[in-house]
Amino acid sequence: MNILLLGSGGREHALAWKLSRSPLCKNLWIAPGNGGTRNNGTNVNISATDFDALAAFALEKTIDMVVVGPEDPLVLGVVDYFKAAPSLQNIPVIGPDKLGAQLEGSKAFAKQFMMKYNVPTAGYMEFDSNNVNDGLAYIDSLTPPIVLKADGLAAGKGVLIIQDKEEAKAALKDMILESRFGDASKKVVIEEFLDGIEFSVFVLTDGTSYKILPPAKDYKRVGEGDTGLNTGGMGAISPVPFVTEELMRVVEETVVKPTIAGIKAEGMDYKGFVYIGLIKVGDEPKVIEYNCRLGDPETEVVIPLLETDLVKLFRAVAGGYLGEEELEFKDEHCATIMLVSGGYPGEYEKGQHITGAYEIEDSLIFHAGTKEHDSMLYTNGGRVIAVTSFGKTLKSALETSLKNAHRIHFDGKNYRKDIGYEFL
Repeated sequence: MNILLLGSGGREHALAWKLSRSPLCKNLWIAPGNGGTRNNGTNVNISATDFDALAAFALEKTIDMVVVGPEDPLVLGVVDYFKAAPSLQNIPVIGPDKLGAQLEGSKAFAKQFMMKYNVPTAGYMEFDSNNVNDGLAYIDSLTPPIVLKADGLAAGKGVLIIQDKEEAKAALKDMILESRFGDASKKVVIEEFLDGIEFSVFVLTDGTSYKILPPAKDYKRVGEGDTGLNTGGMGAISPVPFVTEELMRVVEETVVKPTIAGIKAEGMDYKGFVYIGLIKVGDEPKVIEYNCRLGDPETEVVIPLLETDLVKLFRAVAGGYLGEEELEFKDEHCATIMLVSGGYPGEYEKGQHITGAYEIEDSLIFHAGTKEHDSMLYTNGGRVIAVTSFGKTLKSALETSLKNAHRIHFDGKNYRKDIGYEFL
């Protein structure tokens, strides 16, 4: 098959690595890709949201399947675009249509969906410029901490957890009236705060049947001990020590099944991944959020554990017979540590020369924000490289990743040395 993969991050490098290992994959193109994806296929200088250019390329290269990595093309309707064009509609796109992508594209839509299909989640209210004063009064009725979420996509930065009511009120006005997160915060969801431990579950679905991948836990805070600003993710582990078979059984019955039933009932054309961000409150799992694609850096630990041919699975998703497939996973632990640019998630410099990345042999190196020029590798983003390792124990997987994180160098390099620390 000729496959076109959309995206440029660590998630896409992990997907490119896995797709390229399939005997079913004849050619793999990545648009736009990064300094690492070029080792698994051919990078194409086309934005993942330039649908006209992607369509022309798909026809030129007789693409047999499009795999969408990030959320932006899905929320903007890349699936609908391909379905609407007679020359493209026979090319399957792995990802949900625009309606399905609203599960990530709109926090309010997702909460309404959860309430409608009895998916356990935090209580909430939604507010905009027409009822912002009601929002201020609602904050007064709550016990801090208070959770404010921008309704739309805000690059992972649109969630605020605030301890003080007056500060929360000021933040609400700032989000709605001063466009703190641009159009994303025209509407704001205020949620009940849930106290527990978080984990993520990934579901691959053809819209009717589904398969559950190993759970993962990622680490969002930039500082050790889970301190400092939120990031796109500083590392991840899979499987998760506290996620027992019984907990996964409850997740499947109370969350996964009603979610897939809701997707079908709403008439969504959903052929792809549902990321379910969960929090374990006591013994009960509750949904914090949906994403309409795989998480990052969770992809860098979950996909390497998958033994089954990913192209074969995607073909079954496109054909509507995913239920007939069997998934196999490595009986090992996987841990990834993210190397980030100095200053991230604030301001940082690009273009720092990277050394050591190609000398690592006992870890998988997934590029997130890199660029190659004249056979030299340079930083090109906040999150630069994910170092992923296997181990018979979580401790051994983490030790290998830490050792190799130390061996890769670029000016300003920062990484957390305590990923998975609470389970050791």
